Amino acid sequence: MAFIAKILLLGSGELGREFVISAKRLGAEVIACDSYAGAPAMQVADGFEVFSMLDAEALKAAIAKHRPDFVVPEVEAIRTEVLAEVEAAGQAVVPSARAAVMTMNRDRIREVAATELGLRTSRYRYAESLSEAEAALAVTGLPCVVKPVMSSSGKGQSTVREAAGMAAAWDYAVANMRGDRARVIVEEFIDFDYEITLLTVRHRGGISFCPPIGHRQERGDYQESWQPTPMSAAALADAQAMAAKVVDNLGGHGLFGVEFFVRGDEVIFSELSPRPHDTGMVTLISQTLSEFDLHARAILGLPIPDVRLWGPSASAVILAARDSSAFRFEGLAEALATPGGEVDVRLFGKPTTRPYRRMGVALARAETADAARAVARTAAAAVRILD
Repeated sequence: MAFIAKILLLGSGELGREFVISAKRLGAEVIACDSYAGAPAMQVADGFEVFSMLDAEALKAAIAKHRPDFVVPEVEAIRTEVLAEVEAAGQAVVPSARAAVMTMNRDRIREVAATELGLRTSRYRYAESLSEAEAALAVTGLPCVVKPVMSSSGKGQSTVREAAGMAAAWDYAVANMRGDRARVIVEEFIDFDYEITLLTVRHRGGISFCPPIGHRQERGDYQESWQPTPMSAAALADAQAMAAKVVDNLGGHGLFGVEFFVRGDEVIFSELSPRPHDTGMVTLISQTLSEFDLHARAILGLPIPDVRLWGPSASAVILAARDSSAFRFEGLAEALATPGGEVDVRLFGKPTTRPYRRMGVALARAETADAARAVARTAAAAVRILD
């Protein structure tokens, strides 16, 4: 069978699964890689490899074996020096090896934003010991937020409201970090009005933006997102200008999830992912091309049209409550029949559950964003995970 391109996908979670579907619709061949067999993206890909992305030799071997047109990271925890090495030898890395290196750890992308580009960020300090974390309070003040410099989906993040709470926050961050470096970022707690993800696409024709996505987190992890989020014209213009500066600095083609805190008309850079973003799952129902479609088009050098919203939309996660490798879903019909809007449900196909693990997402479209949020939450609650 003839394919327009071969993609080696590094990381095969739920975001990777949706990307594989989008890429294959455009005629690409995809080899999905992850540290365990049966990962969500592997179930829809053309082939798969099982190895740790932090194993440099295994990563080199997979690239050499498949000789892909594009290496597409879907996770942060990767031996980025390998990506830099293969890119220097002519291998296309999405969006670029520099982007992978700068965003694998929060410290590097924060330095790019704050130091190189002069963007407004929270006050922050890095710490490699509890004593350094405690000393950082002199800069950040209280309350503050403590995060591992390398993690995903908010894991290891907590808010410290009293100095005595720093020890527990340090332990939690280190216990939930990825990689082999015990390092955290301690940053000023921003009393924001709301936070957004601005999906930013860098492609052959320039830079395009999706309408801003609002989201709510618990335990540092996304619980629901909605689109559009009302913003003043001035705030939106600032967010777009800041996002464009960062993605131009990182280079390459693809979709970036750029996160901001917003306080009135003030926009504060938070984080960036050089790939589809979990809060962007709402785009599966909200707009003419999902974030996964846009990522695939940008990677393959295909045109990116103006994105239009179908209407106010929302997503709400379906979470597991316990550890299990023998479980079933109930309530899908009930969820899909939720009144008040158009509803869809995506179950990710993960082979095991654990407390708070995302196992699916409910999607809804309604007359207003608030109505869509309510419908999505109701639909998500209707899906039950039983042993």
